[in-house]
Amino acid sequence: MAHKEKKSSSLGQDVAYYTLLGVTKLVGYLPYFVLYRLLAPFIYFILRHVLRYRVAVVRRNLQNSFPEKSEKERREIERKFYHHLSEVFVDVIDMTSMSPKELKRRMVVENMEQTDREIGNSNWIAALAHFGEWEYFSVYAIDHPYHNIGVYHPLSNKVMDRFMLYIRRRFGMEVAPMNSLARPVVKNLKAGEQMALGLIADQRPRIADSDKIWRTFLNQDARFFGGIGNYAKRFGMMVYTLDIEKIKPSHYKCNFIQLYDGKEDISEEQIMDRYVAKIEEIIRRRPELWLWSHDRWKHRKPAEQPTIE
Repeated sequence: MAHKEKKSSSLGQDVAYYTLLGVTKLVGYLPYFVLYRLLAPFIYFILRHVLRYRVAVVRRNLQNSFPEKSEKERREIERKFYHHLSEVFVDVIDMTSMSPKELKRRMVVENMEQTDREIGNSNWIAALAHFGEWEYFSVYAIDHPYHNIGVYHPLSNKVMDRFMLYIRRRFGMEVAPMNSLARPVVKNLKAGEQMALGLIADQRPRIADSDKIWRTFLNQDARFFGGIGNYAKRFGMMVYTLDIEKIKPSHYKCNFIQLYDGKEDISEEQIMDRYVAKIEEIIRRRPELWLWSHDRWKHRKPAEQPTIE
């Protein structure tokens, strides 16, 4: 795998990657005040007022998701969202030089011991969302050195793809592309090794990836990956999600919420229902912490495809 990646990497991409990594590492060593009180507000100004990064998408998503709110209320969510997104950008920079001890201080899992007792030696799925700081989920791998597999979609920009893989691997997380996930899962099952899958399952599936699971999500028809329910039922894997609360820039506390115990006699669709309902509940509580700039509802539901409320 590494040999193939090296062959496909050009000299220009290598230079760009190492330059990006070097600069972000240096920036990451700057004091907290500089990063989050100076750099993050500057990024906010550039994103929202200069580049107007996906402002139209954000406003459309907020209007369709919260028709009951006034325009003033939606604009306030928008303002807070761009502040949060700017801090997420800084978080990613900071993670290039952050120590494991510091990451554990930034993302505190309040019910880790209880969750560890529930999981025991079982295989399980962390069904996450683009909420809060999802990259900080790597904190779990620090004290759980079994097979923690983060599932991702490769980025079209090879330099940024390589950069994000570096960050996700720093704290012990393995990474696997969605289109070849079955291979490491089956390999670990055959070897009898404990495994945790980290799936960010609230994003819009590509046409080729979708198994046509539609749900009503934030007041709209939305397609979802069927992987959570499929893998949970197929391999008897427990399913959890994270209820995240932001304390201040780059500082969070969270709790694992069990959605499926790996044994209950329910369908794949019911597991997905629980995931969608819990994620929507979390988003409605702190909407500014979700990724509104993603064009989540780009695809329209075919007329013949049912939507589950």
